[in-house]
Amino acid sequence: MRVLITGAAGFIGSTLAHRLLDRGDEVLGYDNLNNYYDVRLKQARLDRLTPRDGFRFVQASLEDRDALDAAFADFAPQRVVNLAAQAGVRYSLENPRAYIDANIVGFLNILECCRHRGVEHLVYASSSSVYGANRKLPFAVEDSVDHPVSLYAASKKSNELMAHTYSHLFQLPTTGLRFFTVYGPWGRPDMALFLFTRKILAGEPIDVFNFGKHTRDFTYIDDIVEGVIRTLDRVPAADATFDPLKPSPASSLAPYRLYNIGNHTPVQLSRYIELIEEAIGKTAEKRLLPLQPGDVPDTEADVDALMRDTGYSPSTPVDVGVKRFVAWYRDFYQV
Repeated sequence: MRVLITGAAGFIGSTLAHRLLDRGDEVLGYDNLNNYYDVRLKQARLDRLTPRDGFRFVQASLEDRDALDAAFADFAPQRVVNLAAQAGVRYSLENPRAYIDANIVGFLNILECCRHRGVEHLVYASSSSVYGANRKLPFAVEDSVDHPVSLYAASKKSNELMAHTYSHLFQLPTTGLRFFTVYGPWGRPDMALFLFTRKILAGEPIDVFNFGKHTRDFTYIDDIVEGVIRTLDRVPAADATFDPLKPSPASSLAPYRLYNIGNHTPVQLSRYIELIEEAIGKTAEKRLLPLQPGDVPDTEADVDALMRDTGYSPSTPVDVGVKRFVAWYRDFYQV
């Protein structure tokens, strides 16, 4: 297939591109290489992709309608995976307009290109952040997500609503994926694993929010990408069991689906730090702090729907994933 991946220089996007190229797909990567985090890491991911047969790259933003339309016109993708976004819960408190530009305006441009270019299937990144103030665990796609606690979460919920509208009005098949705390080699420097590893190796103290008591459904990158590919290959149709009198948020009479992608095994932050310490062979100096604004205390993914529909089954224990990340980090940064 010809697959356009936005955010192709990102953590998930670059890993997905390699997997699709491995199986013989053609991939057009699209990324603006912004400076939200170290551009050198994004470029290093990209440098591993550019020599590969079947890979092309366009540097531009989702907000650039002309550039995006030109990429669609030139490549004529059959399927699209939208992973480009302004990420980060905490940064949304500092720079909210970046989230509207990339995650709302940019996503509208993606929908319009998919609509007018006859794309067979749009898979897009949502987030576990949409569950917001919910405290019922595990989080299920059938649950209400009407109480976001960050603008980032609100923008991702907006994407789900926008996608449903296009699925309903234009019969554009769309699948939204609510990712749960992705980690692993080539990961993001703003995520806890990266931050903690860097600081512990440097002998610097680490900030441990919520006093280390909150839990996260840490999901290894290979398991995430496996879920993305399984959903990409399964074009949704109208749900014949959908009941308009008791509507489920996860499906529709339109060709629309939502899934959680997680490990379904939450780990307390304090235990996560212990695993990092074990992998590094060094104890961290910890600064225990309260929960930050915009954060949620706990996450856990109910992945029954994804397992039922695609056979997805996460297979990487967190201790194995953390060791792999630390080994990659030491090698990449030569520390």
